Parts: sequence; structure tokens; C-alpha cells
Amino acid sequence: MFEKIQAYLANQLDISPDDITPETTFESLGIDSLDTVEMVMDLEEQLGVDLELEEKLATVGELVDFVESKLD
Repeated sequence: MFEKIQAYLANQLDISPDDITPETTFESLGIDSLDTVEMVMDLEEQLGVDLELEEKLATVGELVDFVESKLD
């Protein structure tokens, strides 16, 4: 799942996937809360799963954990 989200972010932000780790914060990528909501909506569509965002996610790793918990 990390690789999928990493590739998505790299494509959206036009940066190298190598610049994105699980510890990378959305703030460091210049992603604000509105961008996060849009990203989650895109991921819902791509994965065919409902990702009801209950709390603010700060890092890529937190997003990966959140998505994986919804897929179980």
C-alpha cells in the first residue's frame, strides 16, 4: 500500500518517489488539509473503499496505516 500511495503522491506533486518515506509529513510536501481530503477521495475511488477520515493525518505512514485498517 505504501508504494501505491508513494507513487500517487510523487505523480501529483511531480517529485521523485524516493523523496517520500513513511515518515514524510504532508506539511513538508506542501499538502494542506484540503489537499488531504482530495487525496483521500482519489484513493477511495482507486481502491473502491470508503475511507471515512476521522482524524487529521500528519505523515504518509499514518495514511498508509489508516487505509490498510479500512481494507481489513
